[in-house]
Amino acid sequence: MPDLILFNGNLWTQDAATPSATAVAIRCGRFLAVGSDDDMRALRTSGTRLIDLGGRRVLPGLTDAHFHFRGWAMARRRLRLAGMPSLAAVVDSVATVAQTTPPGRWIRGQGWNETNWPERRFPTRFDLDAAAPDLPVYLVRSDLHLAVANSVVLRLAGIDAATSDPPAGVIDRDAAGQPTGVLRDEAMKLVDAVIPHASEAEVDAAMRDAIAEAHRLGLTGIHDFRSTGISEGQTAWATWQRLWARGELNLRLWSHIAGDALDGAIDLGLRTGFGDDRLRMGGIKLFSDGSLGARTAWMMDTYLDGGAGLPIVPMDEIARKVERAHMAGISVAIHAIGDRAVRELLDVFTEVLPRVRAATGTQALAPHRIEHVQHSHPEDLRRLGELGLVASVQAIHMEDDIGLVERAIGPERARWTYALRTLLDGGAVLALGSDCPVASPNPFEGIHAAVTRQRLDGHPAGGWHPEQRLTVAEAVAGYTTGPAHATGLSDRQGSITPGKLADLVVLDRDIFAVPPAEIASIRPAMTVFDGEVVYDAGGIE
Repeated sequence: MPDLILFNGNLWTQDAATPSATAVAIRCGRFLAVGSDDDMRALRTSGTRLIDLGGRRVLPGLTDAHFHFRGWAMARRRLRLAGMPSLAAVVDSVATVAQTTPPGRWIRGQGWNETNWPERRFPTRFDLDAAAPDLPVYLVRSDLHLAVANSVVLRLAGIDAATSDPPAGVIDRDAAGQPTGVLRDEAMKLVDAVIPHASEAEVDAAMRDAIAEAHRLGLTGIHDFRSTGISEGQTAWATWQRLWARGELNLRLWSHIAGDALDGAIDLGLRTGFGDDRLRMGGIKLFSDGSLGARTAWMMDTYLDGGAGLPIVPMDEIARKVERAHMAGISVAIHAIGDRAVRELLDVFTEVLPRVRAATGTQALAPHRIEHVQHSHPEDLRRLGELGLVASVQAIHMEDDIGLVERAIGPERARWTYALRTLLDGGAVLALGSDCPVASPNPFEGIHAAVTRQRLDGHPAGGWHPEQRLTVAEAVAGYTTGPAHATGLSDRQGSITPGKLADLVVLDRDIFAVPPAEIASIRPAMTVFDGEVVYDAGGIE
């Protein structure tokens, strides 16, 4: 008999057998039955809790398919720079914090983006030195591929005019050859090595707070990235396991490991899907290029301001890792922003996958995937579907990129940026996400971007390349059935179906009825995870 019955709702189940319903019964963390109010209430016993949803729209629990959870959790406790209107505002924020920061303590911030600033330039060490000359200051750009350090940090990291650029990294320099403080991609690791480590207790507390915030946003699942490495002396995997052991991990975690950990994972016999319904190993994460904002995304043609980006890892090395991973039952997720990077990866998959599938007779539990697929040549967009690859795309990035892309690569090439419609029509499964903390983790802002292709302020009128818009139903699927397919766990998650895990979100307004411009302002009224109410905004009986 059910533990919980939700009735008088408007359920969008994502289940073709019962696409809509008004009530659902839940027992022991799973959906027991879906149907009418009368049928579900007939299952009630003395121990059943009943909740009247008041006609509200209900969706399956939402999953963000690309998230840097630990980074977001820690960034929420630092200087928040997203949305800052100018370089001057960033400098003022640093100066304000510096007044109460003890000597030797680092000032760290994240989320700045110069795209729409009146200054139209990156901060430099000189800007930060003026705000905090005696404290270490380190501010990471919104895309996580570029940061600026002040002179104190450069000195601590041993970066000076004689320091060579690391492979796949750039230390920006002035006309005299001196570092400006701007570090791109792998050059950021020079600072990572000297950043003081957070304690386990600090990290655990930050992650617990962030899980509660995820529930407030309607998120019940996360595909987590960058979950290994020495940065800050912790791994997200270690934290997840501590929370799991204490019964505090109230999310569906599909957690990827760094590509350089592949050999160790194979030696241990780890496979994609290992774990349980709260914490599973996803696959390995590889990088093929950088980002557009840092001009390190690998492009076929040059940027309008020069250069064509760069590959982070040679394609022959990626091909070897794809083959080794597949043979060992491990899926791969590969970052690709530029159209050259996307094409090179598609060529790798075209060459490697038939061979390894023939050799094994199987494929990994979950499909391989390309992360971001931000800029593509039109000839390549249908190849993802043909190869059975998941397109893990973050439509919400258009909020920043609408003002950036055409200045970087021109209007003609911009037509194939975030080509969601072409990808979907070409047979690719879309798994949508935020890349948080690169962008807001609010899934309704992500759905709004995919449906309207506009910024939150309504710019541009009619949408940016509106031929690439998704319907609301398609965008919702990108946060429900798409991520479930990407994990190979469609039999357990992604829809409100009897037998599946009981995760759902109740909305304050009907996402299918409000004007598209209002989608971003929708808020969860209640979030249910594993059959338990984990967030309640109030107002539901």
